[in-house]
Amino acid sequence: MTQIQEIFDLYDTMEKKNIMLSFKGDMSSELLSSILLIIERKLDLFGESAKVKKRMFNILVECLQNLHHHIERPPEGSGEDTPSVIVMVAKNVTGYSIITGNFVLTNNADMLKERLEEINGMTKDEVKDLYKSVLANGKMSEKGGGGLGMIDIARKSGEKLEFGFIPFANGSSFFSLNVKVKQD
Repeated sequence: MTQIQEIFDLYDTMEKKNIMLSFKGDMSSELLSSILLIIERKLDLFGESAKVKKRMFNILVECLQNLHHHIERPPEGSGEDTPSVIVMVAKNVTGYSIITGNFVLTNNADMLKERLEEINGMTKDEVKDLYKSVLANGKMSEKGGGGLGMIDIARKSGEKLEFGFIPFANGSSFFSLNVKVKQD
C-alpha cells in the first residue's frame, strides 16, 4: 500500500466516523485555545444551540485541562520520547464524543479507575452532591486541582464516562476517556 493510499484510508475512516478534530502531540495552553476555537467554529457551522455549545465547550475545556495538567512522560518502548496526548471530537447520532488519551503512571491509573467507577456508580444527583462536597472541601492536589475534573465532566455531560487503561511497560498505562455529550 502506498503512502498516498494510507493517507486516503485515514481520511476515509475519519470521514465515516465523523471526526471533527483529531490531534496527537504535546498539549500546551496555546494548543488548548486553538482546539477550543476550532470546535467553536465547527459547532457554529452545524447550527448548534447555545446550550449544546456551552456544554461542549465546558466539557472540552475540562478534558483538555486534565490532559495539560496530568501529562506523563511516555514509557520506554512506546515509540514516543516526549509527553504526548491524543484528542478527538466526533459527531454521532445522539450528539458528540470527546475522546482523549494519555499515558499515566500505573499507581495513578489504579486510583483514577477507582474514582471513575465510583462516579459512574452514582446517580446524577449524587454526582452533583459529590461535586459540591469536594468543592467545599477546598483541598488541592499536588497537580493543582481539587479532584473536581472528572466529577465536573460527569456532572456536565450527564452521561456515564467510558474509559479504559492499557498496561504498558515501566509502570505506565495508557488511559483513554470517551465523554458523550447529547444534543438535546
